[in-house]
This record gives sequence, structure tokens and C-alpha cells, in this order.
Amino acid sequence: MVRDYLIIGAGPAGLQLAALLERDGRDYTVLERGSGPGTFFTRYPRHRQLISINKVHTGYTDPELSLRMDWNSLLSDDPELLFTRYSEEYFPRADDFVRYLADFADRTGVRVEYGTEVVRVSRADGVFTVHDVMGRTWQGRRLVVATGVSRLNEPSVPGIELAERYDEFDTDPHSFTDQRVLIVGKGNSAFETAESLMAKAAVIHVAGPHSLRMAWKTHFVGHLRAVNNNFLDSYQLKSQNAVLDGTVESVEKSPGGGFRVVFRYARTTERLRELHYDRIVLCAGFRFDAGIFDETCRPALVIDDRFPAQTSAYESVNVPHLYVAGTLTQQRDFKKGTNGFVHGFRYGVRALHRITGARYHGTPWPARPLAATPEAIADAVVARVNRSSGLWQQFGVLGDVVAVDGDGDGATYQEEVPLAYVADGGLGPAAHRFVVDLEYGPDHEGVDPFDVTVPRVTENDAAHAMDSSYLHPVVRHYRDGVLAGTHHLAENLENEWDLPEVHRQPLAVFVGACLD
Repeated sequence: MVRDYLIIGAGPAGLQLAALLERDGRDYTVLERGSGPGTFFTRYPRHRQLISINKVHTGYTDPELSLRMDWNSLLSDDPELLFTRYSEEYFPRADDFVRYLADFADRTGVRVEYGTEVVRVSRADGVFTVHDVMGRTWQGRRLVVATGVSRLNEPSVPGIELAERYDEFDTDPHSFTDQRVLIVGKGNSAFETAESLMAKAAVIHVAGPHSLRMAWKTHFVGHLRAVNNNFLDSYQLKSQNAVLDGTVESVEKSPGGGFRVVFRYARTTERLRELHYDRIVLCAGFRFDAGIFDETCRPALVIDDRFPAQTSAYESVNVPHLYVAGTLTQQRDFKKGTNGFVHGFRYGVRALHRITGARYHGTPWPARPLAATPEAIADAVVARVNRSSGLWQQFGVLGDVVAVDGDGDGATYQEEVPLAYVADGGLGPAAHRFVVDLEYGPDHEGVDPFDVTVPRVTENDAAHAMDSSYLHPVVRHYRDGVLAGTHHLAENLENEWDLPEVHRQPLAVFVGACLD
């Protein structure tokens, strides 16, 4: 039997897509190598604490607003399927997330073939064939890869194979007692590991070639999170630990035990330094494993071959009808947005479902009619930016779209469309189109939000809204597909952009001028 859709992976992205397909009565099958959903999270993170926030008590009565502070729930019409019912911890345990995913799979009735380890994917005559390790095969007209980044990222360094891998090392801190430890990598997995060892190890060095970037400054949640950065105190307060800026050039065993590491510093003229450690742990992140694809459908890769290259429709750039979902879509907003995380890609998966619905099933992007007046358009936009969790989480990536016909008699409102998909003509032509999203200012990464000596735009300052560094709504007007005007809504400390004279009226004036 040839299915309409085959999905590889029953992690959160695969389950999210399958639940939407199941709801709409589509023909699909999910293939999962593990014995249950969320296999990745049964092992990672190794120290079992997630860095995705779980704010149970928000003060909101609107469940859509509460999703802004819930980074773990998948999208569902079932109010019982919220992760906030599974844990009260702000940074929850990975085991609770696995339990939640199992219940989500059960209650939504998604069709998953567990114990299916895919070893090869081929394509012929427009049909994908997926082979598993047991010799079984499945066929589908479209293939969605939701495997995540399952392969450890290993730098090309002589002797690096001597290091203990993040996916395999003994996480018991007692085994590191009184030892000198080198951790290769500067991401959250590296600092999560360093944090766990501080009480037992004698010396810990965390090393990597790039500058350390803090999530609270860049607004990218994949940069170093505060929950993992106590180690920085121990470094700057001279407690035997350090962050090394540079590259490991080679690793070899020392005659007396331990390891000799040749290290090159990034910001000094010092010659190569020889350093010695008892243990080395490799925490250099993960990458996409493309090894299952044969030459008939091997997707092009980008960003040091870490991710599949994809279009604005989440489709492989070189393999038609091969789509990606979940953390693999972070290629679209690499180290800027939230596509690499559940609270971001859950909306991206829903967008993918709508794209495939329009392409293959004659189901256009959901739209509601709207009066084509400046006041009605402004009110609709203000209502959405003050409530939407999708625009909030996928800032700079997803946007709402108001299309106005040529004679100005009618308008339609479409929600959470990928901005690049709109720009590529995915929604078709329109005489007037207003696209609204939430954005930080272009210089926000260079602004220290805690430096009181740095001037900033005053809250609710409509006259200088375009200079805002903090998150705020931006509305762009396109006339026949060409950008014709941009309007910024003033930033607000409580993220409430609904003041009549500050937000609504200036926006209505902008819309009116565009339509005139």
C-alpha cells in the first residue's frame, strides 16, 4: 500500500504532525525506532533537566496566552493534553516529558509503527520506499523527516576519539572526584555537564572557538541559559574553573596517565599551549544523520552539513515531496528563532500541515472574512498580537496576513503563515497585503538590557517605535507583492499593545494611508 504520508520519527514533531493528519482523516503512518514516543528524551539531556520553561501559574484565563509560557505542550483541542498538568517544576524533568508524549500519542490516536529502525530510504517513480532493519518496507507519496538531530557532532581533531562522548559518559559526579576535566563545547550540553561536576571535580575547563553568547542578551533560547551558567561565577570568582576560547588541536594519551591536549587560543598571540587532563568529555552538539538516504533521494545539506536545506515550505530544495519537521527546521532561522525547540516548531508543524493541505488536498490556508476598513483591520491585528502564542513564540518567522482585494470591497485574515512562504508567493497574488509579526530591533543582540547608562526607547513611545530593541509588533504593507510601507507598534513592558492613542489609532492611520 502506498500511503499519502510517511513520517519518520515519533518525537514531539512527528506526533504533532500525525495528530493533525489524524484529526483531518489523512492517510499516513509514523515509523519510530523506539518502543514508544519521544525516544530522544529517554536519554537526553543526560542530566535529565529540561531548559524549556513550564510556567504553570501565569495569571491568564486564556489558554492561548498561557501557551506563551508553556514551552513543552503540543497543540491539541484537548484541554487535558497540556504538559502543565504533568509537572509543576519550572524546568521540568525529561522523564515527565516522555510520559506526556506517550499520553499525547494515546489520546490523539496517532498511528505509529514502533520498533521500526529505518536503515534506507529510496525514491522511484515519485514514490518513497522506506526499509527497516528487519527487511520490511513502507511506501509513501510524501515523506516527512522528523528525526531531529540524532547524530553527535564530532570535530575533526586528531585523537578526539579518546574523549568520552556526551551520549555515553558516566554522569555520576563522584566518578570525577579530584580530577582535571576538559569539556569540549560551549553550548548548553557542555555547561549542563560542567554544572553537574563542579562540586566534585578539582578543575574544569570548558573550551570552544566562539565567543560565549548569553540567551538573555541574544533572545535565542539555544544560547547559554541562566539555568546552566553558575559555572561562569566559579570562573570569574577564581574557583579553579575556566572558559577557554580557542580550539583543541590534538589529543593523545599521556605516558603517566590521563591526556595531553594541544590547545590554540583564539584571542592571544601565544603559541600553542600544552594542557593536561584526567578526563575529556565531548559536548559539541548534534547534527542531522543523512546516512539513511540513498542516491535517489539524498537531501542537500547546509550549515556544515548539519541540516537539510529546505524551502520556505519546509521542503527539501532538491528532493520534491520530501519535507522536514521539528528541530530540523531551525535551518530556516538558525541561532535566531525558535524552530529548534518544541515551543517554536509546534507552530511550524501546523504551518507545514496547512501547506500540504493546500498543495495536495485542495484545502486552502484557513481564512476568515474581514471588513476592508482601516479600523477593522487595525482592530483585528491588535487583537491578534495581544493574544497569539504562535506569533509570540515564532517571532520574525511566522506572521498573520490581511489581504485586501483590488477594489477594496473585502479582506481576509490568515494566521501564522511563514513569512518566507508569503514572500515566495505561497498565498498567491493580492492587491494589498498587510503582514504582521513580532520582532526584536535589528540591534538587539548588541544591547545590554541591564545597562542603565544605555538610552532606550520609552515605553509606549509611538513616535520612536521603529527604534525599539525589545519585542514589538511590526506591520508591513505590500502592494502587488512589493513592499510599500512599514509600521512599528510601540513597545510595552507588559507586552500589551492595545492602547487606543498609542497602538490602535496610529495603526489605523497607517492602514488607511496604504489603502488610499
